[in-house]
Amino acid sequence: MAENDGDEWNGPDLEDDSGAVMRAVSRQIKLWREAAGMTQTELGKAIGYGEDMVSAVERCRRLPSPEFLDNADEALGAGGRLSAMKEDVREARYPKKVRDLAQWEAKAVELGAYGNHNIDGLLQTEEYARALYEMRRPAFGEDEIDRYVAGRMARQKIFERRPAPMLTFIQEEVTLRRPLGGRMVLRRQLQHLLELGRLRHVVIQVMPTASEEHGGMSGQFEVLKLHSGETLAHWEAQLFNRLISHPKEVQVLEMRYGIIRSQALTPRESLAFIEKVLGET
Repeated sequence: MAENDGDEWNGPDLEDDSGAVMRAVSRQIKLWREAAGMTQTELGKAIGYGEDMVSAVERCRRLPSPEFLDNADEALGAGGRLSAMKEDVREARYPKKVRDLAQWEAKAVELGAYGNHNIDGLLQTEEYARALYEMRRPAFGEDEIDRYVAGRMARQKIFERRPAPMLTFIQEEVTLRRPLGGRMVLRRQLQHLLELGRLRHVVIQVMPTASEEHGGMSGQFEVLKLHSGETLAHWEAQLFNRLISHPKEVQVLEMRYGIIRSQALTPRESLAFIEKVLGET
């Protein structure tokens, strides 16, 4: 019995369209079950889940897993209609701010990100990302950690897009040395950076701690140039997450990003530096 094979859903945010998606999925499952003349207990037995799980899904308290939807589709004779909702559910499980950012990144033909306290989210390994969310305070629940990690990993599909966008990253030296998650997690993260940095459409640069000039002391940010010709910026701090579209503000961040790039190590020097840190880790 796969009683726990699903994600906790603490109720939809009224400003989050994922709530409407989940209500629609839950309602469809219940309607198909009732049309088939089955109780929640009977459906649970037919698809390998407990009655509590079926009830939680129908009450929009749990997100159904892909297996749940596939099994329910077959047991209820839904003809693929429930299985077809897997993609909608997959996207809805990610936090809204993650989905919003991913949508903008999906439209980018060029993206530049400066990171000053940890490895940029697009560059993170899954275990590094999980270590970051596990150390959040107040503490996240396991389901919340899973949602954020899954959302972060989904954003990384940008590396597989064709035509490939130009992706540049500037990382502070300290982010390469801070052993978040432990030494082996950091080692695998550094190896991952080297692999990504050798892709033709990816540039990773390192800002040395010893640099006397630094144009990015105001914090991390991201600049996105869209295929429409528009340029946006994204800024995130402790409790705030902001998309910047005002031309003058975007222009300032574009200028700063260019300055930081010019002050950082070159791409070739940066990869050599990462290899050096890896050898020391």
